[in-house]
Amino acid sequence: MREPVRIKTPLTREALSTLRMGDTVLLTGELLTGRDAAHKRIVSALEAGAALPFELRGQAIYYVGPCPAPPGHVIGACGPTTSGRMDVYAPALLRAGLMAMIGKGQRGPAVIEAMKQAGAVYFAATGGAGALLARCVKRCDVIAFPDLGAEAVHRLEVRDLPLIVAIDAQGNDLFVEGPKKFAAK
Repeated sequence: MREPVRIKTPLTREALSTLRMGDTVLLTGELLTGRDAAHKRIVSALEAGAALPFELRGQAIYYVGPCPAPPGHVIGACGPTTSGRMDVYAPALLRAGLMAMIGKGQRGPAVIEAMKQAGAVYFAATGGAGALLARCVKRCDVIAFPDLGAEAVHRLEVRDLPLIVAIDAQGNDLFVEGPKKFAAK
């Protein structure tokens, strides 16, 4: 197993091309958050040709609705939500320059194909570890759709956010290959 790979945002196709399915990554920099409602608004804006209130190119989006911050903390628990709910929207965001998605669970074939075309990756974050993941968040600001509450788009500044490359830029899928390797043993 390789040592954890340290990567920083903004992300590039070149940097992501070196990652392999199953790699452990420590991500540092700024990333966006978004869930179903935010994704619907983002895609509607893209389809209408409207400018977004943030840049998608080179970005990572974390499928999370952060909990309110307790006193003395930057953010509350911020564990990943199920990524499949964003599958209908993901190809449009990838075409607009999104380079990585962070969540939990499998992705559909259309998303994987769009990832291969964009040179993008899908990172898995550990579900059920939202309080631990929150320790990696150094700053949290709402940057779009504040009326959505926890589902608003936030800009997070993270340091060494632990992730696993679930699907690499070549389309290799840990959710498919992992069980095959396990069954072979």
